[in-house]
Amino acid sequence: MNKLFRYVAAMVLVSLFTMGLGACRTSRGQADDTSEADTDTLGGMCLRFDADSAYSYMERQVAFGPRVAGTEPNRLCAEYLAAELARHGADTILVQKGTVVPFTGEPIAIQNIMGRFNSAAADRILLLAHYDTRPWADSDDAEENRLLPIDGANDGASGVGVLLEVARGIGARADSLPVGVDILFVDAEDYGQASGFSSHEESWALGTQYWTAHMPYKTGNLPRYAILLDMVGGMDANFHREYFSNQSAPQIVDKVWGIAARSGFGDRFLNVDGGAVIDDHYYVNRAGIPAIDIIETKNSVTKSFNPTWHTLQDNMDHIDKGTLRVVGQTVLNTVLTEKP
Repeated sequence: MNKLFRYVAAMVLVSLFTMGLGACRTSRGQADDTSEADTDTLGGMCLRFDADSAYSYMERQVAFGPRVAGTEPNRLCAEYLAAELARHGADTILVQKGTVVPFTGEPIAIQNIMGRFNSAAADRILLLAHYDTRPWADSDDAEENRLLPIDGANDGASGVGVLLEVARGIGARADSLPVGVDILFVDAEDYGQASGFSSHEESWALGTQYWTAHMPYKTGNLPRYAILLDMVGGMDANFHREYFSNQSAPQIVDKVWGIAARSGFGDRFLNVDGGAVIDDHYYVNRAGIPAIDIIETKNSVTKSFNPTWHTLQDNMDHIDKGTLRVVGQTVLNTVLTEKP
């Protein structure tokens, strides 16, 4: 993940889900929470997000090895993601293949994977995450590690794992969804140039830049909005309002953060500024789709990204199922409370 970070002073197995009316209101994201839905808070269907299942999807990705764009583990992961989307009921699978040129100068073959649920619906929502991993642990404390690729458990696998679990939840009910849902897994997000962020912004999110140049939408029929998930598995992570999200889609930030609060997660989705991040949503916004980023940017220790960011410590040992649940349940509640 992510690239430019600067503070801006301004500003399913189906049995694992419980279905009913109302929001899935829970406590502070405990993975085993089984509290009843609060039918007075949000309307619409209710699906319980299973953090254990999301965690297992993450483990499967990490088991491929570092999923650096253009490598065999990346290719195998892409095949796995397409198969899982199909298994979970996506009625259309789009595999977009292309070539990008990172700042290193050597062309890289990429694949962006999209699964469409309720594809007949004209009104759509886009959910996305990147599945590739950083080629170098360039933020690792140990200098000898800085040329090694990372596992990318949080930075890569977490957003994908959450969205695979969202797909599992909505797949069996796709025909009754209030809107169509497109789930996009993008490649080559994390191949950017770390030095001099402000002058190398275009070196990041290469897969998304390619996707926005070849989108499967017509100009007059773009999704209502997009939600990007990036680094959503950190220990006790909180989520602030990212700057570019606020600039381009403030109403969507209000919507998602409000749903999180009404779902019982107001202490994790904080209604305050979180700084600016060049991430996939930045380019989705530039393509005309209002997009926001759910990302940890003000870690209590680093005051910026998670301590494992771009280090060899970004592994499954540092993933919090409670955080996965908070984010996943918020995204599910957002989708299921949309109006046709």
